[in-house]
Amino acid sequence: MSNIELTGTLQKRPSKSHSIKWFMPFLKKTMKKSIFLLLFLVFWEVLPRAGLVDRVFLPPLSEVLQTWWQLMLSGELTSHISASLVRSISGYFLAVLIGIPVGLLIGWYTLAGDLLNPVIEVFRNTAPLALLPVFTLILGIGETSKIAVVIYGCLWPILLNTTSGVRNVDPLLIKSAKSLGLSPFKIFQKVILPAAIPSIFIGLRLAASLSILVLIAAEMIGAKAGLGFLINYSQFSFQIPNMYAGIITISFIGYLINAVLIRIEKKFSNWKPQKE
Repeated sequence: MSNIELTGTLQKRPSKSHSIKWFMPFLKKTMKKSIFLLLFLVFWEVLPRAGLVDRVFLPPLSEVLQTWWQLMLSGELTSHISASLVRSISGYFLAVLIGIPVGLLIGWYTLAGDLLNPVIEVFRNTAPLALLPVFTLILGIGETSKIAVVIYGCLWPILLNTTSGVRNVDPLLIKSAKSLGLSPFKIFQKVILPAAIPSIFIGLRLAASLSILVLIAAEMIGAKAGLGFLINYSQFSFQIPNMYAGIITISFIGYLINAVLIRIEKKFSNWKPQKE
């Protein structure tokens, strides 16, 4: 190999000091964001062991994690997770398919908003769990009623934030598009929809959290599988570590779903300046 080729190869290869310079800011940023979470986890481990909290009702974190791992190895936790995810994801995506088109319609067409707003105002203020007995009576005690509750709970934040996103687009953008001779459809496609995306994703993220919360509550009332059933059954049978294992699992799933939605939002709104 010639000296020129060798020099080029060495230049392309990242140096160790360069890797350290990249890693240290990333580590500091991660630690800064996670400091309070780490402190919470440390307190969870220390307080029960120090006798400051009754470990019967709040076992140390290490015991809960050990129980969580045993439930995973036995396959019990996996079956509960899969049951909850199927219900939650099914209801969530059906709510998206309904909420976004209807929200765009209401936000873009004034007449549609005038006709549908009274109905929306009535139903959006009704708690999903208050209607669970109604869904159970009409749809039965099986999966359909639980998915229906998730759809109902997720629909309103998606629909309302989509409507708000369309209605709050800067009028100057619309006037500029009209002055360029764009058709109403092109204005909607090129101006309204991109400008409404941040608001739509706020609704999607709120709905994702609600899809889990509403489902867990529904599973506590009537189910034979799912994370809500696991938590409720563990409490009544006094298997407290199992109960906390279920709670940790719900929190982790919620965190993952939110992180995925944030990444998707960045892909769809890459025109928007990102915060460091």
